[in-house]
Amino acid sequence: MSTKTDEFVLFIAGDDFSGTGPAIVTDALIKHAPKNTLHLKSVSKWKRAFELPVKLLKSDAVLFSGFSKQNIYGMDLCRIFKKKSAYLMHGCVEYENEMNRVPDKKMALLERKMLEKTDRILAVSRQFEEWLKENYPQYAAKTGHLTNGVDWDLMQEEISATDRDPCGIITVGGGMPRKGIVNICRAVEKLTKEGYPGLTLTVCGDYGADTEKIDSFPFVKNEGLVSHDRLMELYKKNRLFIQNSRFETFGLAPLEALLSQTEILISGKCGALSVIKSYEDGDIINDTEDIDEIARKIQDLLTEENHVRLLCELDKESTSWQSRVKQLMKIMKEL
Repeated sequence: MSTKTDEFVLFIAGDDFSGTGPAIVTDALIKHAPKNTLHLKSVSKWKRAFELPVKLLKSDAVLFSGFSKQNIYGMDLCRIFKKKSAYLMHGCVEYENEMNRVPDKKMALLERKMLEKTDRILAVSRQFEEWLKENYPQYAAKTGHLTNGVDWDLMQEEISATDRDPCGIITVGGGMPRKGIVNICRAVEKLTKEGYPGLTLTVCGDYGADTEKIDSFPFVKNEGLVSHDRLMELYKKNRLFIQNSRFETFGLAPLEALLSQTEILISGKCGALSVIKSYEDGDIINDTEDIDEIARKIQDLLTEENHVRLLCELDKESTSWQSRVKQLMKIMKEL
């Protein structure tokens, strides 16, 4: 509990160090939160298990950011000590594991327990909130959203076109089938056969069920898991970023690529569209299985630009992390 009656203390519990998408979000929330905000400092799971109850007792409410077994432990402590909690849901483990052909009943059960035990479920986009309400209607009344912010500090001065590969394409997600990277490969292959020379596709991300198929295409450069800094370098070296996800709750990658002044082509399933005020048909993949559509839009964006127009459609103030934290504090105080 906070020591001052007029001072609200938030505790943000979650991974903020691993460099994954959820960890980057958690880190950004912590960095922009009020100075009295508490967070876990230990990296060791065992040390965090001891640190968690100490910080919890000093706080007024707890935000559990991202999927973790320790969330159950923390949420149970919240019930015991009468602390309100919210679960910031970066993705749906149960559904995504099935899409990626690695179903895990234990993880699915843990996720459902988190949804049951927390006082508030926060999806990372408006689209994901609606999906959760439809697919988990029993929790609809306590489901809302806290859209991810945009790190405008990543925006740099104009990057010279000579520093980019004019035929370079980049995507993230590794071998996860839900990312639809095999179909990007097939679209690039189609363009290559039709006489479009020199195309390359850089793939970043962990090994998955589609990795071997992706690696079988000769134009693929598989970087595997890379650091966030390395990923930002790769955005600036390639002309076009593609996200062909069949299901994407938000994903920072399209916005980070955009801030790197890379052209972007993303599926209509991407939650990042919730912060772009308007977009054109050529910016969006309507059917993630339509190789002809993907190929046609790749070809267009290798000769045309959309990054300047799309950046203008982002409201810097409302999409900033400062704005996201302000909304978070309002939500947590109202619990």
